Amino acid sequence: MLLAKVVGTVVATRKDPKIAGLKFLLLRQVNPESLAEGGYVVANDAVGCGVGEYVLYASGSSARQTEVTKDRPCDAVIMAIVDTWEIGGEQRYEKHGSEHGYSDA
Repeated sequence: MLLAKVVGTVVATRKDPKIAGLKFLLLRQVNPESLAEGGYVVANDAVGCGVGEYVLYASGSSARQTEVTKDRPCDAVIMAIVDTWEIGGEQRYEKHGSEHGYSDA
């Protein structure tokens, strides 16, 4: 799994019928220590996330292992929305959102 931030949406009105109904999001890879951003990837959303959230995604054959993407021609899929992460005992990120009972910082 890889860490990324959802930075946008992708709309494709003409597509293969096997991927009809899938939500496409634009991700930017993230360094978990510095939050420095890297390259972009388009991924299918299997968990209902939105722009601005940090997510875990899988690529390659692993992308076709979720209920949403099984047997579909997908190369990247968002599998989790990140709440927190720590490195060496130091918390580096904490999600602030109303679904957790606190607001954005």
